[in-house]
Amino acid sequence: MPKLSAGVLAYRVCGGVVEVLIAHPGGPFWAHRDDGAWSIPKGEYTPGEDPWVAAQREFAEEIGLPVPCGPHIDLGALKQPGGKVVTVFAVPADLDIADAHSNTVELEWPTGSGRMRQFPEVDRVGWFPVAVARTKLVKGQVAFLDRLMAQPALAGLQESD
Repeated sequence: MPKLSAGVLAYRVCGGVVEVLIAHPGGPFWAHRDDGAWSIPKGEYTPGEDPWVAAQREFAEEIGLPVPCGPHIDLGALKQPGGKVVTVFAVPADLDIADAHSNTVELEWPTGSGRMRQFPEVDRVGWFPVAVARTKLVKGQVAFLDRLMAQPALAGLQESD
């Protein structure tokens, strides 16, 4: 059975341009990577768990802020290149991310050293126009941007300035 993951793609409209909130993974492996490294805030859940509940929990863990109240749009699921199945929900939001902070994970670093170190799961988050997010996101998640922009509520809005 593939691993399951669920996340929240927060979005807002600024000057007719749709922006999305995405996260850069923390830790030494991702430290010097940018384009193609960012992710929708998400995390794993177990079979039988409600993906929307899991998505809200994972967003709060990775961003340090609760998912804004209000309606959500189910953008469906996509199988990632590594086999994980990711389900994403879009939520309209205009979050102030100045105080965003994630939980931490413990990793052996350097690999093989036997030394365990704490790293933030997410080292930074940002609002990006959809056109920019297309270059920042890992390849397997870009289709969620297409699904978001296909929503009737966003018809006629732009992906960039």
